[in-house]
Amino acid sequence: MMPEPPSARKPTDRNSNPQTMVKVLHMPADTTLPEIASNPHILRWIVILILAAAGYTVATVGLKLAAERSYALASVLIFAGFLLVIVTQIFLLRRTDLTIVYVTIIGVETLMILAVGAMMGEVVDMRRILGAGCVVAGIALVSS
Repeated sequence: MMPEPPSARKPTDRNSNPQTMVKVLHMPADTTLPEIASNPHILRWIVILILAAAGYTVATVGLKLAAERSYALASVLIFAGFLLVIVTQIFLLRRTDLTIVYVTIIGVETLMILAVGAMMGEVVDMRRILGAGCVVAGIALVSS
């Protein structure tokens, strides 16, 4: 007997149905923070999304170190960062549309990179802060 192809399988729970997760993420505008905090699906999605953005941030720091010739540490950071990205994005993409996942990760990553750049001694002036704000505002517009 041949196993069913993946496309023929029925979702076994609410989390495995992408349409359900998209509906959970598109909440009414008057949803309160306690309502969001009490929804485990949304909290899990937010935590995993932050982990994905952190993975990109770690890999980017590794790339910066590689540019400065710290190859051993850079290689570890790049590998670990992208491994985290792969695992988290696959999880998110099973539950949400690509455009929502990727664009939201870019916004969170933008803020993380700005903070990490400041911690690494790079100049974070008003122009860069406003630029990051424009990226986040654009992402909010696309994701809404």
